[in-house]
Amino acid sequence: MLPVLLIAGPALAATGAAAGEEAALSLLWGIPFAGMLLSIALMPLLAGHLWHHHYGKIAAGWALLFLVPFAALHGPDAAWHEFTHVLVGEYLPFITLLLALYTAGGGVLLRGTLVGTPGVNTALLAAGTLLASIMGTTGASMVLIRPLLRANAGRRRKMHSFIFFIFLVSNIGGSLTPLGDPPLYLGFLQGVSFFWPTEHMFSEFLFCAILLLAVYWLMDTWLYAREQREIVEEAAEEAAEHDHVADSDHEPLGIAGWINVGLLALVVAGVLMQGIWLPGEVALLGQPIGLERIAAMLLFLLITAASVLWTPAGIRETNGFTWGAILEVAKLFAAIFLTMAPVLAMLKAGLEGPLGGLVAMTTDPNGQPIPEVYFWLTGALSSFLDNAPTYLVFFNLAGGDATHLMGDGALTLAAISCGAVFMGANSYIGNAPNFMVKAIVEEQGERMPSFFGYCGWALVFLVPTFILVTLLFF
Repeated sequence: MLPVLLIAGPALAATGAAAGEEAALSLLWGIPFAGMLLSIALMPLLAGHLWHHHYGKIAAGWALLFLVPFAALHGPDAAWHEFTHVLVGEYLPFITLLLALYTAGGGVLLRGTLVGTPGVNTALLAAGTLLASIMGTTGASMVLIRPLLRANAGRRRKMHSFIFFIFLVSNIGGSLTPLGDPPLYLGFLQGVSFFWPTEHMFSEFLFCAILLLAVYWLMDTWLYAREQREIVEEAAEEAAEHDHVADSDHEPLGIAGWINVGLLALVVAGVLMQGIWLPGEVALLGQPIGLERIAAMLLFLLITAASVLWTPAGIRETNGFTWGAILEVAKLFAAIFLTMAPVLAMLKAGLEGPLGGLVAMTTDPNGQPIPEVYFWLTGALSSFLDNAPTYLVFFNLAGGDATHLMGDGALTLAAISCGAVFMGANSYIGNAPNFMVKAIVEEQGERMPSFFGYCGWALVFLVPTFILVTLLFF
C-alpha cells in the first residue's frame, strides 16, 4: 500500500504546497482514515481481545500509514508541519476542553435512590437534554450516565436507554448554545453570535427532543412491563446503597461535589472568553494560534488539576470514575483527526477536488445554496468524520461570512448547524461523548451494540426523525 500512496499525488495545502494542489489530491489518501473507521467498527467483533489491549497501537499504525508516505513524498519537514497543524489547531483545543468537562463532570454526584421506571428514565433523559446546552454534551453525559446505570441495575432490558441517552444527551441536547457541542463552538469562534443557535435552532431541537423522548417512553414502557418490578426496585436501592449515594430508601435527590459545579462554570467562562478576548496570535510548535486559545487550554488543564485535587476520593469512587474512557477517546481521536486531514482537504478543494461531485450538490443551477442538501451532507459526513471540523468545512463552503450567514443565509447556517449537531449521533465516532458513554457503560459490565449495531439503531430511529426535520424546516 505504501508505494501506491507515494504516487497518489499532492497531499494537503497545509504543507505549504500551492493552494491549487488541493484539487490534485487522490482519494487514495483517504485509505488510512477508512482503515481507522473499519478498525473501530470491525475489530471489536472479529478480534476483540487484540483490539481492547492494543487499540492505541492500531490507531497509531493508521496514523503512521498517512504520515510516513506523506514524509516520503513531501519531506520530513512537511510531515512535521502537517502533524503540528492538526495537533495545535484542532486536537489540543479539543482534548483539553473534553478533559476538563470529563474530570469536573465525573466529580458531580447525584445522590438519592432512582428506580429505572419509564417515567424516571425519561425524566433523566429530558433533564440531560436540557443540561447539555448549558454544560456541554460531555459534561451532561458525565453527570447523568452513572445515575441512569444505577437506576437500571436490576433491569434485563436496558441497552435502549443508553442508546437514546447518546441520541439526546450526548448530541441533540447540545443544539442551543456554543457551550453545547463543538461545531457550534467553532461557529462562535468564527463570529456567529452566542444566542444565534438558541433563536434559530430551537424549533428543530424541540421537535427532535419531544419526538425521540416520546418514542423512548413508549418503548421503555413496553419493555418495563416485561420486567419483575420488585427486582428492579431492590436492585436500584442496593446499587444506591452500595455506591453510598443513598442512606435510606426514601432519601431525596441531591448533589454532592459542588466544587465541580463551580469548575464547570469556569469551563463555560473559558469557552466564552475565546469569543470575546482576541489579543492576537503567537506561534506554538511553528503554528499560529490565538493567545486566547492558549489561555483557554491552560485554564482547562488547571480546572482538571483542581478537580482532581479538590474532589473527595469517595465521590469519584462512588461515581465509578476511571480514566479509561477519556484515554480511549484521546488515543482514537488523535488518529482520527490526523487521518481525517486529507479527507477534509478534499472537501475544501471544492468543485475542483476529488469530492467535487458532493460539493456541486450544495447549490442549484442559479448558484443558490440548497439548505436541505447542506443539512444531509453536513450530517452524513458528521456521522463518520468528527462533526466539528466537518461543520467548519461546510461553513466555509457556504461563504464563511458569519454576518451574511446569520442574516440572508440563516436557513443555510441552521441546516449546517443542525446537520453537524444532530447527525453526530449516527455513529459512535460522530461526536466524542458517544464513544465516552459507550466506554463508561461497558466499564460497568453492561452491553452496548457493536459499531454497526449502533448505526442500525440510528437508521431506525434517527434517520426517519431527520427526514421529518427536512420536510418541516428545510
